[in-house]
Amino acid sequence: MINNILVVNVNWVGDVIFSTPIFKAIKTKYPKARVTCLAVPRVKEILESCPGIDEIIIYDEKGRGRGLLGKFHIVKEMRKRKFDLVFLLHRSWTRALLAFLAGIPQRVGYDAKNRGKFLTHKVSYLTGDVHRSDFYTHVIESYGFEIKDRTCSIDVSSKDKATMQKKLNDAGITEKDFVVVVNPGGNWDLKRWPKENVASLIQQLMVALKVKVVVPGALKDKGLVDDIVKLSNVKPVVVAGETTLKELMALLSLADVMVSADSGPMHIANCVGTKTVCLFGPTRPEITGPRGKGQYTIIQKDTGCNREACYFLKCPENICMKEIAVDEVFNEVECLKKQK
Repeated sequence: MINNILVVNVNWVGDVIFSTPIFKAIKTKYPKARVTCLAVPRVKEILESCPGIDEIIIYDEKGRGRGLLGKFHIVKEMRKRKFDLVFLLHRSWTRALLAFLAGIPQRVGYDAKNRGKFLTHKVSYLTGDVHRSDFYTHVIESYGFEIKDRTCSIDVSSKDKATMQKKLNDAGITEKDFVVVVNPGGNWDLKRWPKENVASLIQQLMVALKVKVVVPGALKDKGLVDDIVKLSNVKPVVVAGETTLKELMALLSLADVMVSADSGPMHIANCVGTKTVCLFGPTRPEITGPRGKGQYTIIQKDTGCNREACYFLKCPENICMKEIAVDEVFNEVECLKKQK
């Protein structure tokens, strides 16, 4: 009898969003089972907003989970819950070892990094261009689960929406305004659209379309956002470094359109139903494209060197992002505004 299930999740916001169909499938097959998710601190708020998760165990490798004592603490926490089954979405050797030491009877995951000795069910890899979400759902499908709904979804609380709406009202944005969120960030530089292009787009949106623009970002993006605002010659509402992840989710749920490169915020917007203009360069939409319920448009240029996902982080040209024209992105937003 399966009563207690653990899912060892991955480390990044977008990838965690891709894993959300798993929890719906588990609850469909075992509606009375308790589902726990083990993950790093940065994705906690996403998991708290994911339907089907009953508990979250934080594995902070740089904090409480650091070193042998930290690993012992995590194993103790896992043992205490007496899990019947664990699905390892993360391909970490250490995480597989922890599940083994915790004595979980059924341990399911990819046989990566020579960790098969810790698994009771070794998952074979899919071939070809596999979307990241399908890569994760394949772990539970290989164990007999059926994925009836592959839509990635997260919930936004009414409280967070109200908090964010007040912040927008205080910044001069009302419920009647057409709001475009322009996200300049990305977890690595080559995925980002050039800041000059972002600045030009913001200026055109505010001057030509008369829309309200909000610029989000993490605290580390503050310098980039400041540069963009200076280049734009207009004054968008800047919330970079000023929102929690849940507040960002609320902001994106309230926006009419989001413009973003391939990033966690882009996937959040798509999941909460916001129309999204997605700018792809070195990554491929076949692998990391949107999987949520929102309408989206993908803009990607075939430059001859990006037919496959590219992780050449020292690329001196970044031509795949530079080739995306400001006017093309502007026209997409203008079309979406006319649809409203």
